[in-house]
Amino acid sequence: MNVSATLNFFRLIRQPSLCLPHAIAPTFNDLPVPLTSAFGGLKPDIRAVVLDKDNCFAVPKEHAVYKPYADKFHAFLTTYSPPHLLIVSNSAGTTSSDPSSREANLLSSATNVPVLHHATKKPGCGPQILEHFLNAKDSRVTAADQIAVVGDRLFTDVMMANLMGSWAVWIQDGVVLTRNPVRCSSGSGNEKGVIARANCDS
Repeated sequence: MNVSATLNFFRLIRQPSLCLPHAIAPTFNDLPVPLTSAFGGLKPDIRAVVLDKDNCFAVPKEHAVYKPYADKFHAFLTTYSPPHLLIVSNSAGTTSSDPSSREANLLSSATNVPVLHHATKKPGCGPQILEHFLNAKDSRVTAADQIAVVGDRLFTDVMMANLMGSWAVWIQDGVVLTRNPVRCSSGSGNEKGVIARANCDS
């Protein structure tokens, strides 16, 4: 159970705009690299990028990058090489789901990208992400608004970015389409309703 998501859900009742992304891409392959151009007329100073794993750039429960996304992932790795790139997953690196860090180590080995080890699942691990970049040698990150978070879930990835004061980039269609309303893929049609409601209530 994701206690962090459950507790933060009540914050959405008071502030639904927390689930609004700053940029939207149909799939991982549609992301511009560098990410600065994803935000329309805005030109944020993006110095570091956080990538979700499951259904973002990899098939859930697998460690390798989804083959059709390999070139795009390589572009991220080249442009935002560690320490400017970090994978944050609720299935790898969490003390509850991955206490031995086995999944995190396998994922890091397969992608050549560090995986955050965190006690609190998304959307509650924002402070640990910021701490990671602030302490990483040569990351050049000095504030949360220099970080972009890329993920396919409105209520974890996008909400976490907004809670951090970072930039949220939402992937509409994951590697595997799902009708899970928490993910809100375009395959379900739910995301339009969620975003429209947030726009009306914010």
